[in-house]
Amino acid sequence: MRILHTSDWHIGRSFHGHSTLDALSGVLDALVAQVAEHEVDLVVVAGDVFDSATPAAACYPLLSRTLGALADAGARVVVTSGNHDSAARLGFQSALLRSEISVVTDPLSVGVPVTVYDEHGPVHVYGIPYLEPAIVRHAWEGVELRSQAQTMQHALDLVRADLAERGGRSVVAAHCFAAGVESTPGVEREIRQGGLDVVPLPAFDGPDYVALGHIHGRQQLSDRVRYAGAPLHYSFGEAGKPRGSWLVELDAEGLSSVSWIDLPVPRPLVTLRGPLDDLLTDPAFDGHDEHWVRAEYTDSTPQPDPMRRLQARFPWCATVVHAPAATRPDEGVGYAQRVRAARDDAEVIDAFLVHVREGEGASEAERELIREVLDARALSEARS
Repeated sequence: MRILHTSDWHIGRSFHGHSTLDALSGVLDALVAQVAEHEVDLVVVAGDVFDSATPAAACYPLLSRTLGALADAGARVVVTSGNHDSAARLGFQSALLRSEISVVTDPLSVGVPVTVYDEHGPVHVYGIPYLEPAIVRHAWEGVELRSQAQTMQHALDLVRADLAERGGRSVVAAHCFAAGVESTPGVEREIRQGGLDVVPLPAFDGPDYVALGHIHGRQQLSDRVRYAGAPLHYSFGEAGKPRGSWLVELDAEGLSSVSWIDLPVPRPLVTLRGPLDDLLTDPAFDGHDEHWVRAEYTDSTPQPDPMRRLQARFPWCATVVHAPAATRPDEGVGYAQRVRAARDDAEVIDAFLVHVREGEGASEAERELIREVLDARALSEARS
């Protein structure tokens, strides 16, 4: 059996204020084409289908169209909910969907598989929706669930118990933070990396393949436990990292092979760094006019209206950061101390400039201008 493992579509997510619906639609169309090209039998979507528990109306048609297209391409589809999804909103239409599409959002369905057949017999697909311990703590009588590790361990125990009775090959789809992953800061929102929310790798023992979601970059925790990551880049920290899906092969004995299939990147991300004038004029930065751009200008002082000026050259400049190339070492002298030590108003102004301009005080030209203003004020006060 040939399985495509994908996750974290985050339909409805914005990128620095820009909608990603059109870009995601194109990427999901490419994923559907890959399903047809590789004659995929089963597509597993491991949670975070939507970006929000209350997705905008425009998000639903994209999901319905994509799921229908995957089924039309010949695949059975199993979808689970993630921490960004509302299980109720994602699951409400499950009864209306085609028989080839299963949406698993009910915690009490854990341990009850969707069974798919190939020439070697059954493959049991166990969907585990995102299980928040505080919400499912009392779902199973007599079971204490106070952490993500305990909750996932219980869910997988239910899977193993059911599988022991049924026999055959198996796939688990789950949405959690597993021990051993590397995450990109600021990317996977609502991930708490403390011990309570980390699921140990041995918890996933048993199934032939474990398709995980929640981490936005592809990860291989073992031959049989992997994250596919998100199909789009949602942070500049992900720039250059591959987007795609895992193509999983099961033979008569279980896991046979796993390979990676790249998805297209609609608009690459790039971080450009240098003085603002260089960013605006240097030919070295040519070729980025169709990229998402994060600009870090290294001038020692903040420059006026940098976003508007940069967008004139890079229309898709999404964020601008003032990142001075050099800062004055901390001499242990604070702003208040500098003000108290000032001998006149000119030195008070210079202390303020040092404070707000990364240690750079007034230039010679600025000192002349400050002196002219202060002299004019003194003359005006004397006349009055």
